[in-house]
Amino acid sequence: KHDKQNTEASEHRKQRTEQTINTLEKNFEKIDQFLKTNSPRQGQGKQKKEVKSNITDNESAKMTTSKGTIQGYNGVATVDKKHQIIIDGTAFGAGQEHHTLTPVMETVLQRYRRLGISEDIYAEQVVVTADTGFANEANMNMLHRHDINAYIPDNKFRSRDPKFADQKETYGKRKRPKSVKARAVVFPNTEFEYDPIKRTCICPAGESLRNVPDRLFDDGLKLIGFQARLNQCRGCKLIEKCLENPKSPLDRKGHGRFVSFTEEKATGKPCTEWMKRRVDSPEGKQIYSHRMSVVEPVFGNIGTNKGLNRFSLRGQEKVDGQWKLFCMVHNIEKWFKYGALAV
Repeated sequence: KHDKQNTEASEHRKQRTEQTINTLEKNFEKIDQFLKTNSPRQGQGKQKKEVKSNITDNESAKMTTSKGTIQGYNGVATVDKKHQIIIDGTAFGAGQEHHTLTPVMETVLQRYRRLGISEDIYAEQVVVTADTGFANEANMNMLHRHDINAYIPDNKFRSRDPKFADQKETYGKRKRPKSVKARAVVFPNTEFEYDPIKRTCICPAGESLRNVPDRLFDDGLKLIGFQARLNQCRGCKLIEKCLENPKSPLDRKGHGRFVSFTEEKATGKPCTEWMKRRVDSPEGKQIYSHRMSVVEPVFGNIGTNKGLNRFSLRGQEKVDGQWKLFCMVHNIEKWFKYGALAV
């Protein structure tokens, strides 16, 4: 009986091993076929870098949502302000959406021509607004080149508006205050002698700090950093007033005092600067403030009322069809309720 049990167990292990090998061979064949028939996929970010492919649906992409990062698609819509009718809708699989502005606007232009409404809708009294996800130099260049009356802010436009100076404190999330240890008061950057021409920095104790690599930001600012060496801070009579943690330089893995200074620089993005001036103007602020009441209710209706909180199909063509179908249902509802008033 014992020998029979051993034989059955050995046979079971053999079957499981064969099944595992068979599964691995199928996966290998699937991946091998995918690599032979698909080219590397390029991202749509500022730098065209290769992104991870997806064997199940390679036209999809990683999307950052309120529920975390998921693999899927994103839907964009062009909405008429007066009636909230969706003029154009398209779904795409990319983490960035700025690359969709030109093809979407071209589609709208051709649709108006085909319907005999207007040969050039953008040449008429039409204003185009879009959120910050569509703001980059290429899009601003296209709008400026075609003389399109558009307002698309960059992601720093509210920080330049005095009206939003206390927005975070007034309307931000209210969190329970944590009992944290009060930070020690140290010398501010103004106590350091910084020479932007010679790129030198002298600390309050008279030591010359070494320059560390600069950091560049999208808003045109450059961060100039300086770091003190450990032997400069060790034994310094001002260490208690200069470092939040005076014991840090005593450890060989510690660090000395770090200070940084921001420096304005030419962005090399004239069309972005042109759009900044438009958005920051009183007229631009007034026009862009209406975008929230134009397009966001449409997405709320489709996502909440119609229940499309996630695409249920795979492949660019199928997902785009599903998105257009929901957009069409939204339009039919608008025409049914307000069609008589819209004539």
